[in-house]
Amino acid sequence: MGRPPTHSNWDSGKAVGVAVRLKLLTDWLVYFLVRVIICVMQTLRIETCHWLAHGLSILACDVVRLRYRVVDENLQHAFPTWDARTRQHFIRRMWEHLFLMVAEVAQVRRTIHEMSWKRFVTFRDKPLLVGYLLDPRPTVLVTGHYGNFEVAGYVLGMFGFPSFTIARKLDNPFLDRFINRFRGSTGQFILPKQGCAPQVEAVLQMGGTLSLLGDQHAGDKGCWVEFLGRPASCHKAVALFTLTSGAPQIVSYLRRTGRPLHFEIGVAGVADPRTWDSRLAGVKPLTRWYNERLEELILEAPEQYWWVHRRWKGQPPQRRDKPVERPRDAKAA
Repeated sequence: MGRPPTHSNWDSGKAVGVAVRLKLLTDWLVYFLVRVIICVMQTLRIETCHWLAHGLSILACDVVRLRYRVVDENLQHAFPTWDARTRQHFIRRMWEHLFLMVAEVAQVRRTIHEMSWKRFVTFRDKPLLVGYLLDPRPTVLVTGHYGNFEVAGYVLGMFGFPSFTIARKLDNPFLDRFINRFRGSTGQFILPKQGCAPQVEAVLQMGGTLSLLGDQHAGDKGCWVEFLGRPASCHKAVALFTLTSGAPQIVSYLRRTGRPLHFEIGVAGVADPRTWDSRLAGVKPLTRWYNERLEELILEAPEQYWWVHRRWKGQPPQRRDKPVERPRDAKAA
């Protein structure tokens, strides 16, 4: 017979149970608040949401100064010639973009559909993009935290091009299910970041479309390349998916064009193993290539990039050269 539980074990288990229930309640309350905000946004005209986003951007930038130091530091490195006043202007515009992005996600399903999309979505390089999406080979779409990437998956799925996206599961399970329902409403399927290798392999083998955010920090063991003036660690898998499967890698984007809910879809570059320069056939050069394409996009509309996240963390690890062994006679001498 097992030993009876002690009072300390009982108290510890009880405390854990209370903490789990408290976190569940907190997550649900946050989810409820988010749903209320989204419901309110859906009742408003998008022009009103734009006006609110502008007001909230002033509050976030000038009053609360939300993550101001991080954003300002990122802009100083990316645009060293900008003065403090110019950087503050773009910080305010970035927050306006982020708040407006949420409103667009809330309204896109009711606004952009099969009968109305021509009023809201324009293509750049349409034959090129559609040609690769119809190719029997798998396709690797690479984008970044730029424009409205959440709407991008929705729009491509609406056009009949389902995609599979690798994403980290949110800590809040209610929000995670809610966001994934939106993503999957037209055919964007989310693969968990941990343990998704068999699923990714299956997608590539069946000629599917794999969609990736290429500007995520990969830690010390990532592939380090220059990105907007500083070394950045990138996931090696982004390049390996193309190198091991022969799938064309396409740097694509969906960004706002002047008015809310009006977007442009385009291609910033294609690395096709059938036709590319052989110098791209490696993890480092291919990683550098797609980061350069993302840089070009960001420089065209810097206010539509997520400068709030810590893309640049740490420094590349120093290479440790193996010590050269001396001949025995030299040691003796």
